[in-house]
Amino acid sequence: MLKNHCLAISGCLLAVILPFCSGGQTLAQQPPATAQQTTFAVAVIHPSAAPVPFVHDGKTEISPDALVMQDVTVATCIKWAYHVQDSQIIGPDWLRADHFDITAKTDGPVAREQMKLMMKTLLADRFNLSFHQETRMLKAYAIVRVNKTPKLKPAAVDAYSSIENSEIGFVAKSTTLKEFADYIADPMKSPVIDETGLAGKYDFSVDFTPYLPTDADSVRPNVISVMMSAFEGELGLKLEPRKLSVNVLIIDHLDKPTAN
Repeated sequence: MLKNHCLAISGCLLAVILPFCSGGQTLAQQPPATAQQTTFAVAVIHPSAAPVPFVHDGKTEISPDALVMQDVTVATCIKWAYHVQDSQIIGPDWLRADHFDITAKTDGPVAREQMKLMMKTLLADRFNLSFHQETRMLKAYAIVRVNKTPKLKPAAVDAYSSIENSEIGFVAKSTTLKEFADYIADPMKSPVIDETGLAGKYDFSVDFTPYLPTDADSVRPNVISVMMSAFEGELGLKLEPRKLSVNVLIIDHLDKPTAN
């Protein structure tokens, strides 16, 4: 009974974890950069048809000539296009409440960074996004090593980057610590930076169930406490509080998407 309850709570925990960096995100092998295209050849936007299991931030699949986003928010798109974390975006409530399915295609193979440029154009053209930037002091966290040898396995050189959620935790493949920081920034509700000094990509996994309270029937788990304990126990990584000067995006204007 307790095990089933723990699994249910773990699923609730994962419902607030940011998978966009990879775990709702699948990357196909990226081609060499070509002549810069700044817009998608075609882009179709609809209200989300259905949620993606175990995630709150949707699923993104990237191939050399297409971007398919399922059940994403405008905040999701901004985070990906501008390489910022959720706490760095200040805007209207519907920015994170309304979910969309987006399918966009290019005229030919393009690199990932070029596709991000196209997403910036789509946000400006279809959502009329405009913003300004400010620097603010924010509560943040730094990922550091508990000891010299974290529990991380070096990834295969040519492996694709992904983080996939499940009902008990997640599995990361070919993931950098910077990508991991972006992934956990949403549930931490603060900016997260990587201070491990570890370069390269790694394979690792986390099972949250051993870190849930034993009296889970009467006590609602603290998401941040569970995550911090699990990362230290499973990965040998620690989250240390910081105060950082952070660049934030202040949304000046944003509309619901224009018609296809």
